[in-house]
Amino acid sequence: MIYRSRAPLRIGLAGGGTDVSPYSDEFGGAILNATISHYAHAVIAPNEKGIRLQAMDRKETQCFDAIEVLPTDGTLDLHKGVFNRIQKDFGIPNKNFCLTTYVDAPAGSGLGTSSTLMVAIIGAFAEMLKLPLGEYDIAHYAYEIERKDLQLAGGKQDQYAATFGGVNFMEFYTGDKVIVNPLRIRNEYLHELENNLLLYFTSTSRESATIIKEQQKNVLQKNEKSIEAMHQLKEQARMMKEALLRGHLNEIGEILDFGFQQKRKMAHNISNSMIDEIYEAAKKAGATGGKISGAGGGGFMTFYCPLNTRYNVMETLKAFGGEIKPYQFTKQGLTTWTTQ
Repeated sequence: MIYRSRAPLRIGLAGGGTDVSPYSDEFGGAILNATISHYAHAVIAPNEKGIRLQAMDRKETQCFDAIEVLPTDGTLDLHKGVFNRIQKDFGIPNKNFCLTTYVDAPAGSGLGTSSTLMVAIIGAFAEMLKLPLGEYDIAHYAYEIERKDLQLAGGKQDQYAATFGGVNFMEFYTGDKVIVNPLRIRNEYLHELENNLLLYFTSTSRESATIIKEQQKNVLQKNEKSIEAMHQLKEQARMMKEALLRGHLNEIGEILDFGFQQKRKMAHNISNSMIDEIYEAAKKAGATGGKISGAGGGGFMTFYCPLNTRYNVMETLKAFGGEIKPYQFTKQGLTTWTTQ
């Protein structure tokens, strides 16, 4: 039998960074995000002997005997982390398998690729072993493996977005408590948002851990400027939720622009001269606001382009060597199935 899964990547619309501890533990965080039609894929298929791990998009492969614990050494650690945790908690009777993954966006692009891949891998194992895991269970499991077992820096939103899917307003509290509030947005509002929101890949990736660690350090050291910026971003998430539910789409660009200005105060490398130049050029071409996806520093950017300004913005962005990525919003999160 072959066990497959896929989990959607996400666009963060507001509140980015407030899901990261220790801020979320001390003050509570709020995020608004939406999943899109780009995915992390995982497949578990029979293998003649032992364990074979491969990430097709990264051209990485490793093979092992049918052992109990796989060594985490910087290569395919997400795959190994899931295997090790599931082996420990549930047991994997048949260790002669091949785990293959592929992600539709580059690592470090700001769309939550690592955490979404983690969710997809867990989904494939859950399908194979028929594990009794609900949506909250899988998302929290992915968070624990990535942040605690593997000690990879980051927040909590991506695991929950990938598992639940759709447009969600998420709240984060101390003790790793997360509440996912699915938003019932009218279809015409979503269609207009999808039409007006450009997804632009800067053709650069970044190491999010460095930026996130500085953000965490600023909270621990009581950096007032950084903490106040996070408070404002949490408020931005509430502003975005109200605008989307009420259909006040003419406010979206300004809300994004407000968040962009606040996010730059959280850590030094969130923006840079290249990002600033792209952002200002997009605004001159007609965008009313935008944001850096994920931790910042590179990767994807989004721009809100009302009326017909998307075409002028698309033409302007060509000069920077990046790429406009088509997408659609999705309503479904992690999906798993079995085939022969």
